[in-house]
Amino acid sequence: MKVKIFVNNPFQENTILLYDETKEAVVIDCGCFDSEEREAFKKFVRENQLQLVCSLNTHLHIDHVLGNNFIQDVYGLAPQASQEDDFLIKNAVQYAAYLGISGIAQPPVTSHYLKDGDTIRFGNSELMVIAVPGHSPGGLCFYSDADKLLISGDSLFAGSIGRTDLPGGDSRQLLAAIRAKLFVLEDQVKVLPGHGPMTTIGEEKRHNPFF
Repeated sequence: MKVKIFVNNPFQENTILLYDETKEAVVIDCGCFDSEEREAFKKFVRENQLQLVCSLNTHLHIDHVLGNNFIQDVYGLAPQASQEDDFLIKNAVQYAAYLGISGIAQPPVTSHYLKDGDTIRFGNSELMVIAVPGHSPGGLCFYSDADKLLISGDSLFAGSIGRTDLPGGDSRQLLAAIRAKLFVLEDQVKVLPGHGPMTTIGEEKRHNPFF
């Protein structure tokens, strides 16, 4: 499986595109904010002759959904996420304004609810859904066992964890979920977070100051 990362929007959010030799692809947390970011995404998909088949969200904070309308309008794919985060979509425009971002359209509602243990298949690849609440109530990670790759959203970062002072956040729940759900993975598993650089499970188990 191949990975393409686009760093988007004022929050420097990692929009992640996964694809394999079949040319089928999924986008995770599309944060395309302006026309330049949208054009860069379309150009990559077009030049690599990819067929986008799924739009996934690790969670529904505004910086991770700014491109969901774009994906739905251009590729006909509505987002899939946890039902526990629905309230974040309902208040997305107001929350964006609170953060100084105005003029955005209401993001689309979730088309299909994902839960812990679900499997997402595209091409010859598959992702397992791992529920990791705490940064948001519906926080999800996506794991490829074949590629030893974890898309961690804002649950686990290189040297840090997701903030828990936003609506629905719970620091004890997040720490417990990371220990129980993520730190049981093999040390060599690569971790691609929602912001910042890649890390590994082993690195975070040994050196993350929150643990």
